[in-house]
Amino acid sequence: MTPLVFEIGRPGRRARLQAPAEDPVLDDLPPALRRSVPPALAEVSELDAVRHYTRLSQRNYSIDTHFYPLGSCTMKYNPRASNSAALLPEFLDLHPLAPEETLRGYLVCLLELQEMLAVVTGMRRVVVNCMAGAQGEFAGVSIIRAYHRARGESGRLEMLVPDAAHGTNPASAAMAGFRVREIPTRPDGDVDLEALARALGPETAGIMLTNPSTLGVFERRIVELARLVHQAGGLLYYDGANLNAILGQVRPGDMGFDVLHLNLHKTFSTPHGGGGPGAAALGVAERLLPFLPHPFVVDDPRSGPRWSRPDDAPQSIGRLAAFHGNAGVLLRAWVYARMLGRDGMRAVGPYATLNANYLAVRLAALGYELAYPTRRTGHEFLVTLRREAKTFGVTAMDVAKRLLDHGIHAPTTYFPLLVPECLLIEPTETESKESLDAFVEAMAAIRREMTEDPERLRGAPWTTPVRRLDEVRAARVLDLAWRPDGAEPA
Repeated sequence: MTPLVFEIGRPGRRARLQAPAEDPVLDDLPPALRRSVPPALAEVSELDAVRHYTRLSQRNYSIDTHFYPLGSCTMKYNPRASNSAALLPEFLDLHPLAPEETLRGYLVCLLELQEMLAVVTGMRRVVVNCMAGAQGEFAGVSIIRAYHRARGESGRLEMLVPDAAHGTNPASAAMAGFRVREIPTRPDGDVDLEALARALGPETAGIMLTNPSTLGVFERRIVELARLVHQAGGLLYYDGANLNAILGQVRPGDMGFDVLHLNLHKTFSTPHGGGGPGAAALGVAERLLPFLPHPFVVDDPRSGPRWSRPDDAPQSIGRLAAFHGNAGVLLRAWVYARMLGRDGMRAVGPYATLNANYLAVRLAALGYELAYPTRRTGHEFLVTLRREAKTFGVTAMDVAKRLLDHGIHAPTTYFPLLVPECLLIEPTETESKESLDAFVEAMAAIRREMTEDPERLRGAPWTTPVRRLDEVRAARVLDLAWRPDGAEPA
């Protein structure tokens, strides 16, 4: 167990070369905001601090160190070239309030990113000022709300959400003021269009879904679904979390979607997780252009690329943040897209799908049950362990924890909720066949243990720095603060 940094410290130890200069308290800082005692920071040497945080980093799972088949998250490799370009001083040292005439190069990059994303999604315009995927989602449904209000249809307050949707979909819809109505999924994985038709009416604002869905299958009747929703006066919202499966093959705009968001940390390989910063793109069809959030980049034939002005989106839903998105993340996405080019972009979806189908076939041959065995897998697929849970008393969580002992990050567990004891597995296109085969070998070993030593699974993980945690207690009694007396949190 790695000690806390406080525990390795001793009074009076300092990393003096790294310490900030001791400046007097600013005269204009109100007395009520000044500390009366110094903060309780760890007192360690520079060497102790470096060793401590290096050890912690070595105990983390990451895409740089382990296979990470986390379904619905697209944990693909982040090219180092993207990081290098985003860290160029000419980009890194830009101030968000710098005059437009000093930002031409940066604005050109953002404009190109907007245009490339518009091409691959089939949207009329894409903007990249969303600070995260969740904010992009909220912005998208806010645009739907603004569109209906502008048409005098403020009574359209019901948002339809398939029961296989991402959990953030109903949350975003509720935050935007909509009532959420769930639409069931058929046993074959498609949305139940008969149930959808019954739900449509004058209160329908739209429907939120992704394609392929979180069940790992492509919505085959998407054109008919779009026609039904549009005939009822609603709009279609596309959750771009699963775009990696279809990139370069089919576009949401061609399916009939009116508005979408893209997680740039998924399909476009920007840094993923770790608390941020995030970034997302927001795309709209022609009729939703007036409602776009400011600011975005406009290609002005007179001045060249510039920030948008009020008349570029006269019915805008407003600003999403103080400035214009997370510059470093957006630049990484721009470099990634430029490196791929048109041909490379077309190759992402097929390779991601090939890897997923390869794993699905291999795991089925081992005896694992595919949740939708008659359907062609998209970029991810579902395995259900309902039979193993009844026969051996082994759960999906047990298998997930045991995979950690094999040096493989667990797939997504128990999502979507429609499939009992499920693992949602997504290998992405950047993994080699050798990595996929190592995952299959680990799953084969785990399957043998189910019959020979199920307790081995139920007690896993065995080799990680921390054994299996009481996750319910961790969530209910969240302990994030160090206390010198070691007292338990209240």
